[in-house]
Amino acid sequence: MEFLVTMTTTVPAGTPEAEVDDVRAREAANSARLAEEGSLLRLWRPPLQPGEWRSLGLFEAPDAKWLEETLAGMPLRIWRSDEVTPLAPHPNDPGPAASDGGADSPEFFVLFVVDPAKGGPADAFKEATAAEAVRTRELAAEGHLARLWRLPGDGRALGLWRAGSPEEMRDILGTLPLTPWLTTETTPLTAHPSDPASRP
Repeated sequence: MEFLVTMTTTVPAGTPEAEVDDVRAREAANSARLAEEGSLLRLWRPPLQPGEWRSLGLFEAPDAKWLEETLAGMPLRIWRSDEVTPLAPHPNDPGPAASDGGADSPEFFVLFVVDPAKGGPADAFKEATAAEAVRTRELAAEGHLARLWRLPGDGRALGLWRAGSPEEMRDILGTLPLTPWLTTETTPLTAHPSDPASRP
């Protein structure tokens, strides 16, 4: 089972820099171990405000309890809060292999919310849903769509995408047949030094 974990770290004021460096070094070593074990699949940094310390991690775990035990054992957990989102399989997901590599291509998370009543008649929505499956396969073959998951809640999904720029990402999303029924939210991602995909 896969989980997206939003990890927000707040270092207490007055913490010696040497202690922070030590914890960060141990966190990096622990992340490398989890990646080797297959528990940590990817790491990213979302847009950050000055002084903000936040990461997004894609984890593989048998269940939420096992994941919590893993997160609790990470060195930065002493200063960190974690928000866990379970990810369910999506029928249009290209599969885990598609998310490997791609470190040289800008990546984006796109949150999709589908409202069948928003864009037109039920028959049109059904036709667009079928066309969406075809289009996502094309975009996966072109290297733009890396992963796609269902999120908790009706009609919600999360995609990991690659595009040369935010403008190209917007244009790609505009080609989706379900666009009239979609609300989207795009988050640009930047490289994390401990991302397993960046390891040789």
